[in-house]
Amino acid sequence: MLYDLAIIGGGPGGYVAAERAGAAGLSVVLFEKNELGGVCLNEGCIPTKTLLYSAKVYDYACHADRYGVRVEEPGIDFGAIFKRKEKVVRKLVGGVKAQMKAASVEVVRQAATILGRDAEGISLSAGEQAFFARKLLICTGSEAVVPPIPGLREGLGGAVVTNREILCLEEQPAELVIIGGGVIGMEFASFFNSIGTKVTVVEMLPKILGPMDDEISAMLQAQYAKKGVVFQLGCKVVAVEGDTVVYEDPDGQTCRVRGDRILVSVGRRAVLQGYGLENLGVELALNPAGRPYGIKVDERMRTSVPGVYAAGDVTGFSMLAHTASREGEVAVNDLLGKADRMRYDAIPGVVYTNPEVAGAGLTEAEAKARGIDAVVLKLPMAYSGRFVAENERGEGLCKMVVGAEDHRVLGVHMLGNPCSEIIQGACIAIEQGMSVDQLKEVVFPHPTVSEIIKETAFSCK
Repeated sequence: MLYDLAIIGGGPGGYVAAERAGAAGLSVVLFEKNELGGVCLNEGCIPTKTLLYSAKVYDYACHADRYGVRVEEPGIDFGAIFKRKEKVVRKLVGGVKAQMKAASVEVVRQAATILGRDAEGISLSAGEQAFFARKLLICTGSEAVVPPIPGLREGLGGAVVTNREILCLEEQPAELVIIGGGVIGMEFASFFNSIGTKVTVVEMLPKILGPMDDEISAMLQAQYAKKGVVFQLGCKVVAVEGDTVVYEDPDGQTCRVRGDRILVSVGRRAVLQGYGLENLGVELALNPAGRPYGIKVDERMRTSVPGVYAAGDVTGFSMLAHTASREGEVAVNDLLGKADRMRYDAIPGVVYTNPEVAGAGLTEAEAKARGIDAVVLKLPMAYSGRFVAENERGEGLCKMVVGAEDHRVLGVHMLGNPCSEIIQGACIAIEQGMSVDQLKEVVFPHPTVSEIIKETAFSCK
């Protein structure tokens, strides 16, 4: 059978593209060697957020007296929390399977290998079967980076874990060392700190959360330092000795910190090998050092090879599940002949700590680096009555980056619950090129925390 579209990878880019293409009447075959949903649903976004919500409930129980509620001796059932995580994942994987069936997508639960391309399309194999498709969408995702630090790789399977293994723990570690203070590292720091594990974060940069707003990341760090998380910033890990991380501090002194578990969380890299990509000859995107970091695509997610698309983490650009889903949609729209293109100006980023961090568009530092004349508006989240009512002793901030002359909204960045649920409104403002004056005319429901966006807009003189 000649399919209209073959998709390698059943993560957020692949399964969303498959559903959209199938619903449009295309014949689609989707290859996924593991579970549908990919890393996000099975080893990333969903399981971690399930754990973090349990931790948030526990936090509320521990501090219920602040809200006039008495809770006697709240406790943690580590096994039950992880069992609930598995239940949530199974339910959502089942939902994706149902979506594929409803869209008449053929799902092949095997690894696919690209054999080549000719005038008729792409030839692939899976197991002992051959498949042919007119178009191909590559959504092979990414994998955790394990840097060549002495003792780190050797420790995998023992004290050293990645995001995959830490989600399968049977016992709560008393002490956890996290190598890397990015989004994944901070979310696990949040969870384990809340349930009573002693957490140390060792980060090479002088700040946590890398490219996120400097002021907001500093505020989050300060809040977690008060909760007991130890931050070793500007420190380079030079070795792992069993259950001990050896690092150099900013002064060049050698230091050691021990953990029952050591989570390596220093980033992810595109999966470019193991499925015959070399048989297509697609052009790869190169970093300044000349090393490939992803498949090179244009704004319609087309690769250098006609009829071949790529979406999601495999492009190495914006490694977020929601970015992957939108990229998959753009690819399908292009092969359907619909005018569409991928835009990255308003991609939201969220850190599901407690409190949450969310941002979209340019940060203050990014605007300055690009030479954009911008002004920064900011207000404490306490300007929202709903925030005050629901966040006893909570601190937060809303920052808005706007053009100095046209007052166009360029970026919005927030710290405080539940900013993950309200950042989408800022994305619309950025995507549509709204000015602060236009944003002022939008009616926000009262009382909601989302009103902080409008209040911040009104702080513009």
